[in-house]
Amino acid sequence: MFSEIFRMNEIQIKRIYEDASKNDGFRVLVDRVWPRGVSKENAKLDEWMKEIAPSTELRKWFDHKEERFDEFSKKYKIEINAHPDLVERLLEKAKEKRLTLLYGAKDETHNQAVVLKVYLEKHH
Repeated sequence: MFSEIFRMNEIQIKRIYEDASKNDGFRVLVDRVWPRGVSKENAKLDEWMKEIAPSTELRKWFDHKEERFDEFSKKYKIEINAHPDLVERLLEKAKEKRLTLLYGAKDETHNQAVVLKVYLEKHH
């Protein structure tokens, strides 16, 4: 039996407030709420995938508090598991070219894009 072997391109994360780059590949916003002060034109998005973002309840509970990040990560992974179709879509994009997960949070190490990137890399 032959199983398909593929090489996943790089998945990177980037604040939506940073300038878009030709090297970003497929740019997808993974926030449930549109980031303040960013126009839809300047965002240069390929897709806004609100459904893969943390639920409103989880986002409000986390409130970007670093001490809650580990628990937030566990709860968010459970939510991601509920969207296998979206995970598959992101993984398909990562097969085609670099995938850039965009987020609006100020904290570059404790946010949902970090969790989602790790999740995708483990489930490819």
